[in-house]
Amino acid sequence: MLICENVQAHNLRAIKPAGGIFLKTAETERRPDVTDNKPGNYRWYVMAVVFIGSFMAPLDSSIVNIALPTLTKYFSVGITTVEWVVMAYLLTTSALLLSAGRLGDMVGHKRIYITGFLAFTAASALCGFAGSIAQLVFFRVVQALGATCMMSTSPAILTDAFPPYERGKALGMIGVAVAIGLTVGPFLGGFLVSHFGWRWIFFVNIPIGLIVSALAFFILKEGTKDASKRFDILGSATAFAALFSVLLALSMGNEWGWRSALTLGFLATAAFFAAVFIMIESRVKEPMLNLALFKSRLFTAANISALINYVALFVVMIMVPFYLLDVFKETSQRAGMVITAVPLATALIAPVSGTLSDKIGSRFLSSTGLAVIALALFGLSRTSAGAGIAPVAGLLAVMGLGSGMFQSPNSSAIMGSVPRHRLGVAAGMQATMRNTGMVLGVALSGAIVATFAPKGAADPNLSSAIHLAFIAGAIIAGIGVFASLVRGSAPPQAHHERPNERSKNGRQA
Repeated sequence: MLICENVQAHNLRAIKPAGGIFLKTAETERRPDVTDNKPGNYRWYVMAVVFIGSFMAPLDSSIVNIALPTLTKYFSVGITTVEWVVMAYLLTTSALLLSAGRLGDMVGHKRIYITGFLAFTAASALCGFAGSIAQLVFFRVVQALGATCMMSTSPAILTDAFPPYERGKALGMIGVAVAIGLTVGPFLGGFLVSHFGWRWIFFVNIPIGLIVSALAFFILKEGTKDASKRFDILGSATAFAALFSVLLALSMGNEWGWRSALTLGFLATAAFFAAVFIMIESRVKEPMLNLALFKSRLFTAANISALINYVALFVVMIMVPFYLLDVFKETSQRAGMVITAVPLATALIAPVSGTLSDKIGSRFLSSTGLAVIALALFGLSRTSAGAGIAPVAGLLAVMGLGSGMFQSPNSSAIMGSVPRHRLGVAAGMQATMRNTGMVLGVALSGAIVATFAPKGAADPNLSSAIHLAFIAGAIIAGIGVFASLVRGSAPPQAHHERPNERSKNGRQA
């Protein structure tokens, strides 16, 4: 009898969130281990399928970036035009991730994942056959639709397949996949463009996409879904309008002017649709985004921290190439090798921090990771061409370590802070924060450099302007430390009873 009471007390403690608001979540919910109802190695087969999918999206992004100069010459267009090959992809994914996540919760994450992979593969072929820049941009939108389905469901599929005490480890491996994609992309893209032409940066996706789609069809088992619910069309439409408007304004603000009618008009449109979205979601019976999720301090703080992390990260990813090429006068090849220090360091630390978060929780690791990023950014602001590129490479590696330390535990916290039937929405929100942070980082650094070094590479103030961008990123990352700390302390996943422990307790009780 006493043992039963102790087990019940443990259960009650496990479902009390750090913010003091009672919200039973997937992180705290005691559910059977996957080995209870699926083959023992099933979760690792799932990991293999999702790992490849998570590798493909950043690989495609980094390959396309390296080909932009070639596309400019091939289609005889300006830089502002060819940028839409990237911007169309980014805006589409950012604006639709929440909707795709909710759709996965309703019809099944496996179905949405496979559909997305097939659409991504078909669109890759169409991109490769594009005959004009307009066609290429349009097919990139279609490709982004497929990528949205993949990105919004991958964390949900892993969370459903892995037990709570291994979730951080699993999501850490996805951080490795992303880092490898970002690392391999520039080298593979440069090789393909140089030896086979730009079209092959898209054709390379076709065989991989077909193979992974087939593996996903035969390996993945459909997890929890809510087929009885209706899709919130009005909520999805207003969320898309709000996100698309604000991201477009932030992306084009430098070119249009931050006080121009276009920029202010899109920002006002975003504010209007955001207000309408909140009103709709608070009134409809089956909302796309249940606003009650934000009552969880863990969910809210972890998402804000993710946004801040990617703002700081993309200040570096955008500014460092210009810094090395125009200030240090390095070659593109050497600059590319230096920049890979970030994803390589992330790949090394992400699985370690993910596994560690399963034992000690996410708060300390995520907060420390953001602090390391802030220090690395401040250090970059003190570098100079006279000291050579070695200090830059070292500080970029430090920043990669901080990013890897932050991302896996933070992702685990987000996915573990929602009910199981909202895993897709949580994954979509996490990806939305990531993409929005990327756009904000690009906009912030671009605005600083455009203001303090308007002549670009020819401006003698360029180095100082880039240093200011680094300092701004350091301040933002410092703010993120406090945002991460206020999440409170959630129970680490390793503290949940494992299957053999539950069986033992059951016999004792």
